[in-house]
This record gives sequence, structure tokens and C-alpha cells, in this order.
Amino acid sequence: MEQNNSQYIKMTTAPVKGLICRLAVPTIASMMVTAIYNSADTYFVGQLGKSASGAVGIVFSLMTIIQAVGFTLGMGAGSNISRLLGAKKNKEADILGSSALFSAIFFGIVLTAFGVPFSAQLMRLLGATESILPYSVSYARYILFAAPIMAASFVLNNILRAEGHATFSMVGITTGGILNIILDPIFIFVFKLGIAGAAIATAISQCISFLLLLTPFLIKKSIVKLSITNISKSYKIYTRIIKTGLPSFARQGLASFATVLLNKNAGLCGGDAAISAMTIVSKIFMLIFSCSLGFGQGYQPVVGYNYGAGLKKRVKEAFFFALQIGTVLLSICAVIMFIFAKEVVSAFISDSDVIEIGIRALRAQCFSMPFLALGVVCNMTFQTIGKSWTATFLSSARQGIFFLPAIVILPIFIQLNGVIISQPLADVLTFLCSLPFAISFIRGIGRENCRKE
Repeated sequence: MEQNNSQYIKMTTAPVKGLICRLAVPTIASMMVTAIYNSADTYFVGQLGKSASGAVGIVFSLMTIIQAVGFTLGMGAGSNISRLLGAKKNKEADILGSSALFSAIFFGIVLTAFGVPFSAQLMRLLGATESILPYSVSYARYILFAAPIMAASFVLNNILRAEGHATFSMVGITTGGILNIILDPIFIFVFKLGIAGAAIATAISQCISFLLLLTPFLIKKSIVKLSITNISKSYKIYTRIIKTGLPSFARQGLASFATVLLNKNAGLCGGDAAISAMTIVSKIFMLIFSCSLGFGQGYQPVVGYNYGAGLKKRVKEAFFFALQIGTVLLSICAVIMFIFAKEVVSAFISDSDVIEIGIRALRAQCFSMPFLALGVVCNMTFQTIGKSWTATFLSSARQGIFFLPAIVILPIFIQLNGVIISQPLADVLTFLCSLPFAISFIRGIGRENCRKE
């Protein structure tokens, strides 16, 4: 109880900027390591050829499906948990956390049971060409076996961040990521397992990460208590989790569908070289974008606690600070990546066709990068304070409302260039769409009192 009270006092009284930064450092580290080990997979597999490199992009669609469910349950529980802890409703937080965790494990088991026997058909559905198919099947099978652990890890990670224990989260995520980077070349080249070795390395590292994320709950260092006895039998709890997590499902689910369409259109317009190039650029982009997401994840529990406690001035201050830092950070990264696009893409693969397409795609993405921060902060804010429908709309905008029509229509008229500019165009339109919501929120928070649940 004393630990719970001290955490509450810290989250509701410590200077907002310093508090966000302290929570953001471990979350940025976690996101960066995750992005780096995803990039490491692309780098090491890229040494096996462009078809193997393309397979990573195909299987990434599968991984985003797992992430979609994990983040839906994790963010759905986490956003509610931070507000409940701010309102000192700890028992309700225990029920939400436990129900989300075991739901994620159940989903993962179902995906494994149905996905493994039909992995070839699934890979074709996700956009694999005949030359990429054998690589993608070898990679996907091990990812499917690890699905229950991966989905559960997302839930544990979000619960720890929601209660303000981002350091515990960082240890679990970064350790798994570093282990993945170490194991990749060993399994791929030393044990001569090829692309299957990369998948095995990922599966092992995910299991280790899960155990480390679970440890704070087992040794009672967490605020939320996870237990089978805390699993809710009320559909209202699951409705509450899913409703709050819906923006994450929309974001990740649409990302998976968008990746499928991107791969299919890239393959039609430029073959395996285009699929490989777009895969590499997406990994580079996520490495950069993870910094902004990590900072936003440090911001979310601050907003949740203080909104739940009714401290509206702290909520407003946190919003502006997160937006400023995110915009500056992404602008700096965009300039650097634009200048060194050739060197960065060439580090992943030596194929000249892939490099040429990759440079064009990366530079196009750089133009829209500074506009991303507003959409991220708005999305995270509305999801955390419980305005799930607004958050769902905004999370659907980037890779749904704007990207899907662009990736379908533009390649018809300008072929590969249409594939390349679809995402940057969607990013700018998402910024324009988010602007009125941000203005309305700032004006509204100045008039209303944050209500405790």
C-alpha cells in the first residue's frame, strides 16, 4: 500500500516535463531496441538475397496481426489502469489486467493452432510471390509457435508502463531485443539455418522477454496484481478493454492490411526488388518513429493518472510538451535520413535495384516525417483519457482512411512512384485531420473539470 501511495504522489505532483522525460527514457530505449532487432532481422536476412529480404516484409504482416491483438488488450487495459490508479481503484485495475493477459494468451494459442497447418496459404494471402514463398513459410512457422508469448508480452509491457514502472518494461523488452540481435547471425550463419534461424532467434528472445516482463508481477514489485482468480466473468469488463483498445486494433490491424496491399502493389510494379526495398525502408522508418512512440508512451501514464485525479492543468502541460518534443525529434531525423539515404539503405543490401528504389522511398518518407507527431500525441491522448471513438478514428486515418485509397489508386496511374508516395501523402493528410481535434481538446480541457471515474 505504501508503494502504491508513493507512486500516486509522484505521478500527480512531480513536475510534468521531468516526469515525462524520466518515464520516456526507458520506453524510448525499449522501442529503439525493438526497432533495432527488427532491423537486424532485415539486415542479416538481407545477406541471403532479395527474396529472403522480401519474406521478412511478408511475415511482418503476420506479426502486426499479433501486435494488433496484443496492443488492443494491453492498451485497452493499460489506459484504464492508469486512470483507475489515479482514482485509487486498485482492485478494478487488478481485474482488468488479469482479464487482458489471459485473453491474449488464449488468442495466441488459437492463432498457432490454425496458422501452422495453413502457413503456405496464409503467406500467399499476405502477398508472397512464388520465389518469396518458401522463405516466408520457413520464417512464419516459428513466429506462429511464439504467438501466445508475443501477445501476452504486449499486455505485460503496457500494464507496467500504465502504472508508471517503465523501467521494468525496459529491462524485459531491451534484454529480449539484444538477445535477438546476438542470436540472429549465430542461427542464420553459424548453424546454417538460413531464414528459419532468424525466426528461431526471434521466438527464443520473445520467450526470454516474456519471463522478464512477468517477473515484477511474480515478486510483487508491481502495483497491479495478476491472478487467474482476478479474471472477470463479466462481458462488461471485456467490452471496456476492447473499446478502449480499439484505436490500437485499428492502428495495428490496418497496418497489417496496409502492408499486405503495399507488398502486393510493390510486387506488381517492381517485383521482388520493390518488395525488398519497401521492407527495408519500413524498418528504417520504424527505427526512427520508435523514438516518437517511446516518448509518447512515457507521456501516456502521466496523462492517465492526472486525468483520473482531475488535474487538468497538468494534462494540458503534458500535451504541449509531448507535441513539441516529438515534432523536433522527427524533424531532425528526417533531415539526417534524407542526406544519408543512400548510405543507410546500402547498409542493408547490395542489390543495386533494391538500393535505387529504397533511396527514393526513404527520401519521400522524410518529407512527411515532421508531421507525424501531432497524430501520435492526439491518438495517445484520446485513448488514454477514455475517448475511444475519437482515438479510433484518428488511429484509422494514417493507414486506413488515407493510405488504403492511395495505395490502391496511385499505382494505377504512376506505377511504382504511386507505391512510394502513398504513405507520405497519408501522413500529411493525417496531420491535417488531427489538427482540429487537437485544438478542440486544448480548448475543452481549459473549460471542463477532468472527471474521476
